[in-house]
Amino acid sequence: MPPPMQDACDEEPAYDRVPGRPVSGPAAAPLIFLCDHASNAVPARYGDLGLGPEQFARHIAWDIGAGELTRRLAASFGAPAFLGRWSRLLVDLNRGADDPTIVMRLSDGAIVPGNAGADEDEIAARIARYHRPYHAAVAAAIEASLAAGAPPTLVSVHSFTPVWKGAPRPWHVAILWDRDPRLAAPLLEAFRAEEGFTVGDNEPYHGALEGDTMWTHGTARGLPHALIEVRQDLIADEAGLARMTGIVTRALSRALAQAGLPG
Repeated sequence: MPPPMQDACDEEPAYDRVPGRPVSGPAAAPLIFLCDHASNAVPARYGDLGLGPEQFARHIAWDIGAGELTRRLAASFGAPAFLGRWSRLLVDLNRGADDPTIVMRLSDGAIVPGNAGADEDEIAARIARYHRPYHAAVAAAIEASLAAGAPPTLVSVHSFTPVWKGAPRPWHVAILWDRDPRLAAPLLEAFRAEEGFTVGDNEPYHGALEGDTMWTHGTARGLPHALIEVRQDLIADEAGLARMTGIVTRALSRALAQAGLPG
């Protein structure tokens, strides 16, 4: 079981921020990157949640490679990025606060002992300490850009496991989206132009999930947005990260230009 929660102000930040370069104002950013599942770390107060290190190396704990890819994309575009600091096993930043899967007790066959006794108060405490500050920071960045007259485009970066329940996944990259095709459609076109690429359109997941990150900050606010999913084996090492950073940078640049969006 995790140690007792502390009531004092938490010294453990809920997210990391890549600052980016100001464009049309001291805080304006026409492009904002997000990475909900950037880390497999757990705050010291929770120990290892009762899991061995082999579980934290798996996709159940984080989106492998997505955090580093996001940092490199932010550097390429000079854009700010928000990256979740803690494992999705602690609390899933890509879920609404009322989602019953926001704290997982069982994930892809792995029982999470440290979550087994998480009652409503414990879940509420994790949301207050780690989930809410992340989304509040994203919302504040959006408000700053809007106030400066630069409505931002949101790009969320995730990664997916190459095999799920024994079935290989053929896609190299996928674009998840809901009802706004402004960025998603040209992104799909740009990735399909890459030689040898199999591109998923709302595969292996669908982008319509009310309360998730893109719904909260993109769909509900009418801002252009898309979620880029990259297969994890393509960004699991330095060579793959370097290659995919170039490909995603090129595809996103083309898509933004085609959509008439700043970037």
